[in-house]
Amino acid sequence: MKLATMFHLLGAVVWVGGMFFAYLALRPAAAQLLQPPQRLPLWCATLARFFNWVWAAVVLVLGSGFYMMSVIAGTGRIPVYVHAMLYIGLMMTLIFAYVFFSPFPALKRAVAAQDWPEAGTALNHIRIAVAVNLFLGLVNVVVATAGAM
Repeated sequence: MKLATMFHLLGAVVWVGGMFFAYLALRPAAAQLLQPPQRLPLWCATLARFFNWVWAAVVLVLGSGFYMMSVIAGTGRIPVYVHAMLYIGLMMTLIFAYVFFSPFPALKRAVAAQDWPEAGTALNHIRIAVAVNLFLGLVNVVVATAGAM
């Protein structure tokens, strides 16, 4: 169980921490310092790398989470906060899948074509989804820590 908890936390730190950094540090700095022809390729390359890590985080978080739920289920009732964490995590995964399979490919195509307005639109869709996922991820941290008290 301790190993599963470690994998779970590592996945959550990578995913939520990466969103926190991207949204609250990189995004404002890139917007302040770079014009669209430099900023949008930077985002495209950054997200391509980060999304590989998010896929690994999703596997770690969901895999370890389902394992821990099965262990808890064997001891009795699963606490409500664990169900809440599961549903929030599944929503986050669906939002990430939407970003990965819809606006992210649009961003890559627009950047390759140097269509900066279209790339900006795609990046804005990603920005909104990341804001929602970051909020959900932080809520999940609160649920996990408050529920476990």
